[in-house]
Amino acid sequence: MINTYNHKDLVWIDMVSPTSEEVRSLMQKYNIDPLIAEELLIPSMKPKVDFRKNYIYLILHFPAIYHSHTKGSNQEIDFLIGDKFIITTRYDAIDPIHKFSKIFEVNSILDRDNMGDHAGFIFYYMIRKLYKSLTHELDFIADRLKIIEDRIFMGNEKLMVFELSKVSREILQFKQALNLHDEVWSSFELAAIKLFGKDFDYYIESILGSFSRVQSAIQSNTDTLNELRETNNSLLSTKQNETMKTLAIISFIILPISFLATVFGMNASYMPIAGSQNDFWIIVGIMIITTLFMATFFKFKRWF
Repeated sequence: MINTYNHKDLVWIDMVSPTSEEVRSLMQKYNIDPLIAEELLIPSMKPKVDFRKNYIYLILHFPAIYHSHTKGSNQEIDFLIGDKFIITTRYDAIDPIHKFSKIFEVNSILDRDNMGDHAGFIFYYMIRKLYKSLTHELDFIADRLKIIEDRIFMGNEKLMVFELSKVSREILQFKQALNLHDEVWSSFELAAIKLFGKDFDYYIESILGSFSRVQSAIQSNTDTLNELRETNNSLLSTKQNETMKTLAIISFIILPISFLATVFGMNASYMPIAGSQNDFWIIVGIMIITTLFMATFFKFKRWF
């Protein structure tokens, strides 16, 4: 599927899971290298930058927005950026791109000039929108971590083990998706200056600033996650130790009682107390006194 957006003499072509015929028509119209055109048909494993005489080919991967998708996975966007045109290719619904298309349409209708005079500016605003959406998603994760923190100290340590694992998985996916962006921007900067001129360097620095804010948010969430996991594990360990301690004390208290019960349950020819008047209550009394003595002893030792 192809959607085309125009602003003055600039054109943005957005392709979603394009067919061979759609790619072939654009290849002929914009003089796209057949090898690059072939890459537009299927997702790529790694990001890349390829500079040609009249355009830049750029592949980037972004983490999916978790609270708006049922299944999180990396999402790829391919960019073909020329002087007066930009082509985006994607293989999934990407919310920031959809929102940007609405902004682009409004600016076109109102005939605003802030889109710039070449397609590099469209790319700049698009990337800024993508990184801004990632920052919002990381803020959403930070809020979840705050909720998890509150629930940990409410005594829900066991339940929070799973929640912390889910958040850890999401943050890991952010890291994996954005891992190579740093290298990509270094290569893109050289190509963009050649295509759009030295003045565009300011916008590249702005992109790097947006990327840096995303990285800082990821690191902040990672640090918080690690601290919460360590705290949660410590509280779980303390609870388990207290439980084991209580069980051990109960066992030590019951042990002499069990011993007495076993002794008086022996089938011997002579058994002290057994057979005498009130023998049952005497034996029970000995067990109760033994239990109280053991409990007092443990209390004196401050073992519970």
